[in-house]
Amino acid sequence: MRETPPHDLPPHDLPPHDLPAHDRPAHDLPPRQEAATVPVPRTPVQAAGCVLWRRSPIGGELEICLVHRPKYDDWSHPKGKLKRDEGPLSGAVREVGEETGYTALPGARLPTVRYLAQGRPKEVHYWAAEAAGGRFTSNDEVDRILWLPPAAARDRLTQPRDRTLVDALLNALHLA
Repeated sequence: MRETPPHDLPPHDLPPHDLPAHDRPAHDLPPRQEAATVPVPRTPVQAAGCVLWRRSPIGGELEICLVHRPKYDDWSHPKGKLKRDEGPLSGAVREVGEETGYTALPGARLPTVRYLAQGRPKEVHYWAAEAAGGRFTSNDEVDRILWLPPAAARDRLTQPRDRTLVDALLNALHLA
């Protein structure tokens, strides 16, 4: 009798290692390879804001506006996420108006701040901006604002990354 090569045998007669993978018994399959987890770069959330300043109505000293956000119970510079197709400068001016009630006259571009917010990268574009009038009204997003001298503003800010913007403002105004 002529011997047939293994591939000519019916599948039930083939040794398990010669069977196609879909016909092999599970115990004879090679260990399953897990796909490597590769971090997928995520597009940063785009936001913008201003380090809003004015001259004190009493004495004329420089004051910086800080906003208190009750949702986070923190003090920060006015800022927020950009709307679809909105440029950073337009968004910064809009956010100042929404959060503080003041009109912002933007000046020098300040450093962009990058950090993780709830596990997602975020970029906040900042400008120095002089307050040109307005009036604060408490709302759900911001319940209080303070006008403080630079040193007091730096101390009151919750996040260290926001404190560096005070120095950037002073440099931009040539007051450092």
